[in-house]
Amino acid sequence: MTVQIHTLSNGLRIVTEHMPGLMSASVGVWITAGGRHERAEQNGIAHFLEHMAFKGTKRRSALQIAEAIEDVGGYINAYTSREMTAYYARVLEPDVPLALDVIADIVLNPVFDPQEIEIERGVILQEIGQVLDTPDDIVFDWLQEVAYPDQPIGRSILGPAERVSAFSKSDLAGFVKERYAPGEMILAAAGAVDHDAIVKTAEKLFGDLAPRKSKPFVPAVFSGGERREARELEQVHFTLAFEAPGYRDPAFFTSQIYASALGGGMSSRLFQEVREKRGLCYSIFAQAGAYEDTGMITVYAGTSAGQIGELAELTVDELGRAAADMAPEEVARARAQMKAGLLMGLESPSSRAERLARLIAIWDRVPDLDETIARIDAVTTGDVRDFAAQLAGQKAAAMALYGPVKNAPTLDALTARLAA
Repeated sequence: MTVQIHTLSNGLRIVTEHMPGLMSASVGVWITAGGRHERAEQNGIAHFLEHMAFKGTKRRSALQIAEAIEDVGGYINAYTSREMTAYYARVLEPDVPLALDVIADIVLNPVFDPQEIEIERGVILQEIGQVLDTPDDIVFDWLQEVAYPDQPIGRSILGPAERVSAFSKSDLAGFVKERYAPGEMILAAAGAVDHDAIVKTAEKLFGDLAPRKSKPFVPAVFSGGERREARELEQVHFTLAFEAPGYRDPAFFTSQIYASALGGGMSSRLFQEVREKRGLCYSIFAQAGAYEDTGMITVYAGTSAGQIGELAELTVDELGRAAADMAPEEVARARAQMKAGLLMGLESPSSRAERLARLIAIWDRVPDLDETIARIDAVTTGDVRDFAAQLAGQKAAAMALYGPVKNAPTLDALTARLAA
């Protein structure tokens, strides 16, 4: 499998990887324009724009966009994250040029018809309502907000309903003008693809875009804090977070392995101690999320009102204990899980295309797989213990709770217990 990279004269980057034996391909455009690139008054507009891309262009109606891909048995979709917006499709090999044409059309030529804006506004407001009615979704938005208060990276990707209710055609067009520069776009393709053919097609579709200087984003500052939302639910939804390394930090892989050993699977510490031995919850996990300049180690659990105190205290006890007695076999297991997850994901052209785009966005290159595996294997038990100690010693933490929260300990009480 060969990764090939080309940059158009206007700055748009193209990365492809041919996967022998496949009859399909995944192609897409990843744009470094997500939630953290919005000003306060724009909160939610990147996601709104992602929706509107499918609502009609200068060449195709909304139905024609869907039919163009589905008539050939393909699949098209998009998503918005805090650092990216992606538009992608999965098609058979002969239909790759068609997929590229449709994706370029929806990215470059949306018409933002006022009637369609109103229709999609209603859809997004329904989506916001659905998240608000899903405790184990909304609690993570609240956690992000208290971790990074009054910052773009801390705001909800969907945005508040009052903002979404006010966005206009000019607002959408303005965000495109600000953020959809060719230098911020990465065209990634994997599977049954021909690099030279894709470069030629991309030159035709995107080559006339004028280069523009990239706009900086607001740096993240992890401040921490606590949010409690009392509601009559069956469970308390508990989340706890600490700052972790960003993508480019040398400790990135250590943080990933630590999170996996702590709460990444059924054999992890939290799962075994909190669920299997104590029966305090059905669901508990830990994960390490990363951004360009920051990251978060996050723990989530759902438990009853009467058991939230014990669960929260046991959780921080496990965080503290990891610094002293994280065992080599736990680290080895976490390394194996991380490598297996990486390698299994690479069997899918969609996962591989997304990985290509993300690596280009982070490093402006695609590190060899052997290089990534070597960095995972280089993480030692001592590294993980040191990381656990540093995390336990952090002065700032974030916590969000939702449900019958009356008996939950305060964040100050938990951090004091962890420090002790």
